Amino acid sequence: MAINPSIITRDLDKIADKTENIYESLHIVGQRAKQISNTLKEELNIKLSEFASTVDNLEEVFENKEQIEISKFYERMPKPSTLAMEEFMEGKVYSRFPEEPTAE
Repeated sequence: MAINPSIITRDLDKIADKTENIYESLHIVGQRAKQISNTLKEELNIKLSEFASTVDNLEEVFENKEQIEISKFYERMPKPSTLAMEEFMEGKVYSRFPEEPTAE
C-alpha cells in the first residue's frame, strides 16, 4: 500500500502558538477549509456546466475528453484542509471574534 506523500505530521505546539489554543486554531483551519471547498466546488460546477446535456437518453451521451481532464485536475488538487492548514501556518488567514453587544 502506497503512502500518500501529502500527509504531513504537524507539531501541535506550533499550531497552538498562533492562537494560544489548539482547538481555536483547528476551528479556524476548519472554517477556512469550508470556504476553500465551497469556492472550488463552485468553480468546478461552472466549468462542468458547459458540458451539461439536456438529453436523458444514455445512447446519445458521449465521453468528452475535456470534461474528463477538468475532473481529473480537480481530483489531483490538494485537499481543502491541507490548503487551509498551509495558509494558517504561513499567517495568511485572518480571524477575529465577533464583538458581543454590551448592555448599557
